[in-house]
Amino acid sequence: MKRHTYPEAAAILRIEERWLRRNIASLPHSKLGRVVRFTDADLDRIDELFHHEPTRGPLALVVASSPSTAAHPLAQLKPLPPRGAPVRIA
Repeated sequence: MKRHTYPEAAAILRIEERWLRRNIASLPHSKLGRVVRFTDADLDRIDELFHHEPTRGPLALVVASSPSTAAHPLAQLKPLPPRGAPVRIA
């Protein structure tokens, strides 16, 4: 299994090495002491993390629903009672 350094991984992903270094905390990688290495599987996962499919146009895989027909994602939430009000458990 080949392990890639920052410059090698950046070249494979076609991004700047600086971006990899800045975002290392949120990227899959292996670390032994201060030495950071990326496997091919890590690079594939990084590519998948930042892959976006179009939502509109001829290349869109999923037809986007219009905002008026879709329920709001927070519609099921109920407001909290005012402070000091007795709590009723249903």
